[in-house]
Amino acid sequence: MDNLPDMTDKTGQQATTEQQMRDAMAQKLIELGAARDPRVVAAFRTVRRHLAAPDVDMTKTYQAEFATITKTDEHGVDISSVSAPRIQAVQLEQARIEPGWTVLEVGSGGPNAANIAEMVGEQGHVVTMDIDADVTARAERFVAETGYRNITVVTGDAEGGVPDHAPFDAIIVTVQAADIPPAWVDQLKQGGRLVVPLRMRGMTRTVSLVREGDRLISCSHELCGFVPMQGAGEDRMRLAVLHDVDGEEVALRLDGHPEPDVEALRTSLAQPSTKVWSGVTVGGMEPKDHLDLYLTTVLDNLPLMAAKPGARKRGIVAGVSPLGIPTLVAGGSFAYRTSRRSDDSDRWELGAVGHGPEDEKVAERLVDEIQAWHHEYRSRQARIEVYPAGTPDDQLPASGRVIDRPHTRVIISWP
Repeated sequence: MDNLPDMTDKTGQQATTEQQMRDAMAQKLIELGAARDPRVVAAFRTVRRHLAAPDVDMTKTYQAEFATITKTDEHGVDISSVSAPRIQAVQLEQARIEPGWTVLEVGSGGPNAANIAEMVGEQGHVVTMDIDADVTARAERFVAETGYRNITVVTGDAEGGVPDHAPFDAIIVTVQAADIPPAWVDQLKQGGRLVVPLRMRGMTRTVSLVREGDRLISCSHELCGFVPMQGAGEDRMRLAVLHDVDGEEVALRLDGHPEPDVEALRTSLAQPSTKVWSGVTVGGMEPKDHLDLYLTTVLDNLPLMAAKPGARKRGIVAGVSPLGIPTLVAGGSFAYRTSRRSDDSDRWELGAVGHGPEDEKVAERLVDEIQAWHHEYRSRQARIEVYPAGTPDDQLPASGRVIDRPHTRVIISWP
């Protein structure tokens, strides 16, 4: 390892060293269940990730959940970041990287490429690419400063991959993608893994997909959040604003969903609501992403409701979430998932809040599917498959939600 900087504070006491920060971060990743493979843990104990963000407090860069935002667009939307260590660890575990592999990273930053370089070793090769020259310049400085010789930094649109360095044993995508370009499949070895934050009807999961012929089949998926893809693959969601008072905004995120009757929904939101409860409970710390993925599989018009905290304080909505809340829309009525504390202090009952002329009916429909999930699908894992666009329906799985994109047909099913 390189010589550590003088970490003595003004009182003359020895401050926490850089290595101690990395060790503490790695231990936290283990405790969170994000890092299990000893080689993943070793990578995080080794990589000097703070050097990629010299303007950020070093201690923050070694916090497991801290994502360093490095660039925003003219609208204030984050378009480049160094992902939080926990998310990086989850994706590395999904990729199951082996020594000697050639790996492509889409969405550069520096530290994650170094994590991969540690795992593939001197006989392996990492190609990290980004469309933004500022980002790749920063990555190049990081690679030079940390001394990795098995990392190549490329500036370019990831839509075409990097054919000069293909084929790849694994491709790890660190930006949200609504579609999978043919180049990623073509440049991935048979049996190779593509790990990608795939947006499906507004919901993003980092999915580990194995190539089998010209299709991809999932072996795991995890909840995640990433900055959106830029370039030819950019496909941002639209917002249908239902309440636009500053600090209290409420909107629906549309991702291929039917065009809503916004005026009718605005009127409904301003009216008293109806609540319907399911009798289904979840633990206080139990994530709801499994349920939400099921709901978007079975319900046709289920965009996500995004709301500012002020909307909840004013009682306009019953809850807010940075990822959005599944919301069933039917004409001028809608219902969204909610919860309340159950008789067991550590469990919460799931239900639905309905608005509009058919508020109770729509809320009951959402609750029916929550109950179906609990009785039939709660213990199952979703299967995500990706086929080339144009694949005939009779060559797709017999059941499931089909999401058509320009390059692919994505199917979510529950075998």
